[in-house]
Amino acid sequence: MSQHRDRPGDNGLAVQETKPKLKKPRLYRVLLLNDDYTPMEFVVIVLEKFFSKPREQAVQIMLHVHQRGTGVCGLYPLEIAETKVQQVVDFAQEHQHPLQCTMEPE
Repeated sequence: MSQHRDRPGDNGLAVQETKPKLKKPRLYRVLLLNDDYTPMEFVVIVLEKFFSKPREQAVQIMLHVHQRGTGVCGLYPLEIAETKVQQVVDFAQEHQHPLQCTMEPE
C-alpha cells in the first residue's frame, strides 16, 4: 500500500503562482520647437534646468533644434511630460521668449 495520500483538491499537478504582468507606462517625447527669436543660450539654459542635461549635450540638442526645427529633450511618462512642457512654456513666457515646447507619444 502506498504511503502517499491524496489531499482534497490535489490532482497531482504543481500549482504555479502567476504574478500579474505590469505594463510599462506609455512614454512621451518632450520636444522643443525652433523659432527665429529665442536666443540659443536661453535654449541651452532650459535644457540644463528642466531636463538635467549637461552643458555639452544641451548645446548639441539646441543645435539640432536650430538646424532641424525640432529636437527631443527626453522621454517621460504622461504626467511628467505634461509638467515639463508647462514648466518650459511658463519659463519662456516669464523671460519674454516665444520658445515652444510640446509632447508626442513615443
